Amino acid sequence: MSWRPQYRSSKFRNVYGKVASREHCFDGIPITKNVHDNHFCAVNARFLAIVTESAGGGSFLVIPLEQTGRIEPNYPKICGHQGNVLDIKWNPFIENIIASCSEDTSVRIWEIPEGGLKRNMTEAVLELYGHSRRVGLVEWHPTTNNILFSAGYDYKVLIWNLDIGEPVKMIDCHTDVILCMSFNTDGSLLATTCKDKKLRVVEPRSGRVLQEASCKNHRVNRVVFLGSTKRLLTTGVSRWNTRQIALWDQEDLSMPLIEEEIDGLSGLLFPFYDADTHMLYLAGKGDGNIRYYEIGSEKPYLSYLMEFRSPAPQKGLGVMPKHGLDVSACEVFRFYKLVTLKGLIEPISMIVPRRSETYQEDIYPMTPGTEPALTPDEWLSGVNRDPILMSLKEGYKRTSKIVFKAPAKEKRSVVVNGIDLLENVPPRTENELLRMFFRQQDEIRRLKDELSQKDIRIRQLQLELKNLRNSPKNN
Repeated sequence: MSWRPQYRSSKFRNVYGKVASREHCFDGIPITKNVHDNHFCAVNARFLAIVTESAGGGSFLVIPLEQTGRIEPNYPKICGHQGNVLDIKWNPFIENIIASCSEDTSVRIWEIPEGGLKRNMTEAVLELYGHSRRVGLVEWHPTTNNILFSAGYDYKVLIWNLDIGEPVKMIDCHTDVILCMSFNTDGSLLATTCKDKKLRVVEPRSGRVLQEASCKNHRVNRVVFLGSTKRLLTTGVSRWNTRQIALWDQEDLSMPLIEEEIDGLSGLLFPFYDADTHMLYLAGKGDGNIRYYEIGSEKPYLSYLMEFRSPAPQKGLGVMPKHGLDVSACEVFRFYKLVTLKGLIEPISMIVPRRSETYQEDIYPMTPGTEPALTPDEWLSGVNRDPILMSLKEGYKRTSKIVFKAPAKEKRSVVVNGIDLLENVPPRTENELLRMFFRQQDEIRRLKDELSQKDIRIRQLQLELKNLRNSPKNN
């Protein structure tokens, strides 16, 4: 029997990254210098949102995707938060609705007008208060409309029903700051990583921890569900301070299935998983590389494909939803890379090289679309349903007809699990306290000036009165 080399057959073996030309980038953007470990960028088929550097409060830009090139310094912003904006996420079912969270302890829902912003927006359609400390993460439920998750530095995850504008559940099983949240395909499970070095799989409606891993050798930072494979992938740091990834069985977190060291750099590794192509992308914060792998169902589970390299370091990456990709160019994934040093947002397309210009059904299977599978009441009552799928061949330009209606809010008590979250006033952030202090100092100076002016006027009147009394007429 003759010897033959073992080649692994894969249609994604030659996937390559293609950077958009300079005129198709977004230039002149003052990207935030905040060191919080988030992407500070969110993108959908219509808009690109980027958290910006601002003096006092927090703001972010929302730019229509077709408006590429240099962005003017006075371009309108969303600037209603009183503290730094820490995370932003687009609603997966309503393309002009975006959620933001901030150091001011609030979560806010914004409605972007058709064609983008024409002036600064300061009024949100919905303001959500329930956290007692700053809010670091927001995530939309993948199959249910108007269900939003937020994680704060008070170690709590709140589940918001935006139909009523109130939190309906509270997950209170963490003992430190929550670093990352990820849903499985139908949104029935939530995986979290935490600063207490634990990986948890939680049933979100009950708040019950189904599985928990104490990661002493592999300090977890980020987690992502690998589609419907019942597996999780985490990125973190090994005991020798090298960057590492680990694959887990979601039903048994006692030991990882595999652990693999990536390199010795110190930046955080962001994982992105494409369930349609079974490809995993690893992007390091602070370096310009994006590695990509193919996930298999059998050992070795993880097959290295290639690496996209760039000299410019990335602060974060936004990911285009599937229905926003260019299927005619065989584009299977698209990143929007934040290059802070240049104030640049750079689209990077991951392309499968094909000669045929016809629609490639093998690389574009049915994918989750823009229609929700459940209403908030159905999901909260315990119903689980897979996403409604769409074909990218015919339906990828179709827009959702769902409209967001903000509830009328009057009461200021927020009762979850029998606890009124707003009974105690949340502690002010450092920025807010400083702003209050300076406002009070300005008010004190203004009052002093007024008193001084009045004192001068009184003296003038007293002098006039004295002169009148001493005048010859009065004598």
